[in-house]
Amino acid sequence: MKFRSFRNYPFQSGLEIQLPMAKFLVLMILLSFWGGFISGQKPGLEAPYRIHTLFSVECQNYFDWQTVGFMHSFKKAQQPGPVTRLLSCTEEEEKNYKGMDLAPTLEVPSMSRHPKTGDWYPAINKPAGIVHWLKHSKDAQNVDWVVILDADMILRGPIIPWELGAERGRPVAAYYGYLVGCDNILAKLHTKHPELCDKVGGLLAMHIDDLRVLAPLWLSKTEEVRDDRAHWATNITGDIYGQGWISEMYGYSFGAAEAGLRHKINDDLMIYPGYIPQPGVEPILLHYGLPFRVGNWSFSKLDHHEDGIVYECGQLFPEPPYPREVKSMESNRNKRRGLFLSIECINTMNEGLLLEHARRGCPKPKWSKYLSFLKSKTFAELTQPKLVTPHTIQSDVAEEKEIDEPTRPYPKIHTIFSTECTPYFDWQTVGLMHSFHLSGQPGNITRLLSCTDEDLKQYKGHDLAPTHYVPSMSRHPLTGDWYPAINKPAAVVHWLNHVAIDAEYIVILDADMILRGPITPWEFKAARGRPVSTPYEYLIGCDNVLAQLHTRHPEACDKVGGVIIMHIDDLREFALLWLLKTEEVRADKAHYATNITGDIYESGWISEMYGYSFGAAELKLRHHISSEILIYPGYVPEPGVKYRVFHYGLEFKVGNWSFDKAKWRDVDVVNKCGATFPDPPDPSTIEQTDENLLQRDLLSIECAKTLNEALRLHHKRRNCPDPNALPNPEFHTTKDITHSKKFGSFAGNGDIKLNPVPRNHSLESSLPKVTDGLFSTLRFWIILLWVFSGLGFLLVMLVVFSGYKGMGSLKGKGNKNRRRSYTGFLKVNGRDRQTRKSEASL
Repeated sequence: MKFRSFRNYPFQSGLEIQLPMAKFLVLMILLSFWGGFISGQKPGLEAPYRIHTLFSVECQNYFDWQTVGFMHSFKKAQQPGPVTRLLSCTEEEEKNYKGMDLAPTLEVPSMSRHPKTGDWYPAINKPAGIVHWLKHSKDAQNVDWVVILDADMILRGPIIPWELGAERGRPVAAYYGYLVGCDNILAKLHTKHPELCDKVGGLLAMHIDDLRVLAPLWLSKTEEVRDDRAHWATNITGDIYGQGWISEMYGYSFGAAEAGLRHKINDDLMIYPGYIPQPGVEPILLHYGLPFRVGNWSFSKLDHHEDGIVYECGQLFPEPPYPREVKSMESNRNKRRGLFLSIECINTMNEGLLLEHARRGCPKPKWSKYLSFLKSKTFAELTQPKLVTPHTIQSDVAEEKEIDEPTRPYPKIHTIFSTECTPYFDWQTVGLMHSFHLSGQPGNITRLLSCTDEDLKQYKGHDLAPTHYVPSMSRHPLTGDWYPAINKPAAVVHWLNHVAIDAEYIVILDADMILRGPITPWEFKAARGRPVSTPYEYLIGCDNVLAQLHTRHPEACDKVGGVIIMHIDDLREFALLWLLKTEEVRADKAHYATNITGDIYESGWISEMYGYSFGAAELKLRHHISSEILIYPGYVPEPGVKYRVFHYGLEFKVGNWSFDKAKWRDVDVVNKCGATFPDPPDPSTIEQTDENLLQRDLLSIECAKTLNEALRLHHKRRNCPDPNALPNPEFHTTKDITHSKKFGSFAGNGDIKLNPVPRNHSLESSLPKVTDGLFSTLRFWIILLWVFSGLGFLLVMLVVFSGYKGMGSLKGKGNKNRRRSYTGFLKVNGRDRQTRKSEASL
């Protein structure tokens, strides 16, 4: 529609008077949408749908690079509503802190050193910071839903509480199964409603009214559990360090129980990189609290604890494999998805670092293939926001059906292994736990630790693994027979009778094993009544008089051992038979001969293995026997088989180098700073013309390297000094650990944060200061915009009124010029919108 001048249509003066008003209204609508756009608030986020995201950090480089990754992913994921970083600093720390502009920030007084008890516990800053935010931040008065995350997380899509099922009184949370204290005396001591204790954490989405009730309880319960040192033991808390480090997590669960909050627990929204996602599930949150690996590349956040990578121009984390390389690594679709999630996590953090360096005025980095990839359309498409909707999940499940993947939820798994209170088993535990976290093995793990009371008094390795303590049967209480191997079935029986187990399948390993990948019942076809195990062909007693003497069903005797996957119901029926049959075979000294048992020492040492096979035969448990799960280093692998476990029970060699676990029986490499095993040869130095022998040697080297990597990380967690600065101990020590932190070696268990060295911090609380440069500036300009709009309205009305009086003097040219000016504004506004949309897609 064209508007013409008064000169041609004097009778339409009323319409002409309305013309500036119409333009003005259109202008105001555009300005409103533009103001809403730049303020970071999506249209429609009004009460009762206002969301605010919180995360807690401290004044350290370690948290600064996590903040950069978090904030970048927050924008990429298009998470609605504002975000606030709760920054806990002492006054001394604040003087030298460089990262105040990394995120919208509320400074809160540090409680790392408790103002009353003097206890050093930085994790308490999380609930303390939230209490402070509720009390001092105006944002807390203008919000309906709160999403609470950790800094070491990457968002992949928006987290909308009500879309996830959150209701008032029913928060949504991720599952933290290792919080075993919800099932034992810990909950009974610290909450009046232990039956309401939920094992949750990580991702929390709740109504603001619930948070106001919960937050002070969360803080007080954290202090309470932290002060309860008598119940810090691993078998009570699940804390592998036994140092009360996860008191804050229990503070949340116990506080929520006190408040009567029952959670909707979702185990699919959040995933640890390195874990395998469930079929048909699209995680929207990556929590990189544990080390993870893709091929020969790995990442552990603990390798970068002191890293100033945010402030070092051009520095990024080690680049992971490219998607094309990942495709060739794994044929299984779901496992490949897991690898893609791992590289997406680190690539998103590196992209955030690039943008942060540019914002800080760093020189443009030199071109590289990796930088080109991060800026590519391919990467942008791979990291588009993921939306979690019922329709999306259903369609993914339908796609899984086409390739015959199981669509029902996978059963829960729990891994157990048996050890004793000796240095020999401690270094094996360090190796197994390190490999467990790298392998992507689902579920929790428990060490069954058999100790005498006297051994326990002197024992130093309580923090090496989540532990269930059992009475030692090394010296049989009735016969006096010395046979430590009996502790394995005895410990399993004790564990079954003293722990509330929520897993459907149990994976049983030996301590002298290294995991290379997940061992799952669905992949290896375990079922109720059909356990899975690996072949132990030397158990010839299954075929002779030994089986006829010790089981009513010798035909059901399977020659198996090493790795066992068994349904929990089968294990409950079977465990006691395993123990009884072990005692029975052990007592049958008349049949210890090698030609009957296969035991080259003829000492009855493998009685426990026969106890297992004969006990299973009694129940007619027939095993799926797989030769693709386990390999002994030094054995020639079958071509194309991806073995999941190294069992280094026998000596193995590569050239002139060799390793025999028995030679390290009395050497304490765990408590000796810097101690490792002799380094194996470099793979590049191997000269093998036979491909089978080459693969054998490479596997042997991998096993030994993993053990040494585990020990090095263990010493690092223990705050051992750099081994290069130490005199060589009596046995071999690490030769070369001069890695850059940004290009470091493999790291191990990172699920529990390191306890920083206490410092003499000021305990004075500072007044709350809000540093929210981005959002406060936007609010200021929006308010200013509306003020000018009001003044503009008055000016327009004045012009219109004057024009009405002097209608005859108006010229079409002037009217045309006004239209041109207005159109120019729309063009500028349109370009601004397009620019902001481009920035939002980074």
